[in-house]
Amino acid sequence: MTGLRPRLRVATYNVHACIGTDGRHDPDRVASVIGELDADIVALQEFTYPASVALETRQPVVFTALDRYQCALGPTRQTVTQCFGNALFTRHPIRDVHRLDLSIERREPRAALVATVEVRGTPVHVLAAHLGLRVWERRFQVRKIVEYLDSARDSLLVVLGDFNDWLPGRSAVHVLDGLLGRPPRPASFPVAWPIVALDRIWVRPRGALQRISAHTTPTARLASDHFPVVADIEAR
Repeated sequence: MTGLRPRLRVATYNVHACIGTDGRHDPDRVASVIGELDADIVALQEFTYPASVALETRQPVVFTALDRYQCALGPTRQTVTQCFGNALFTRHPIRDVHRLDLSIERREPRAALVATVEVRGTPVHVLAAHLGLRVWERRFQVRKIVEYLDSARDSLLVVLGDFNDWLPGRSAVHVLDGLLGRPPRPASFPVAWPIVALDRIWVRPRGALQRISAHTTPTARLASDHFPVVADIEAR
């Protein structure tokens, strides 16, 4: 129907530097899992790639078999040879990218990767994040995210990533539930016995979220210590 935003599938996946539960470093195996997802937009955490790659590249990095995707990079740490952090892979054009620093002094650097993706003429604003391990870190980081969300009110919005939020009664991301609604939370970690929902997806408007689930195939069980989480979206 004319005027409706398009249907799309989004996913978030902590790839654990492509080190699987068998201890093997195998980027091709992770790429196979991403292929299984058949997602329009995939947010990655703990993604590693060569430091020689230009920050503004749009070519698929590491996962070269995913040649239908563009990528945006959001490194949080860098050595002489390697970068580590967030990445966004999308089958639709990336129109704008910026990086939101969520770091706290003396803690592991953290960030969100923020992008506008054009899906068949419709702008979709995506914020992909990987939050800290301490609850007080996450409270600070969620406040920074909410400040950004205030600037993206009139558009289809997806917030997703590894939010490291698992403590009953001490949640930091309940603020996002209050702002964006409380979507289902499939358990995604650890793959051997998934009991906690570290990996989350929120969508605005709330009614656009049609389905959300963990992707628990045999290959996904080997490729990382997290399962991907996938959401189908259709605005009404």
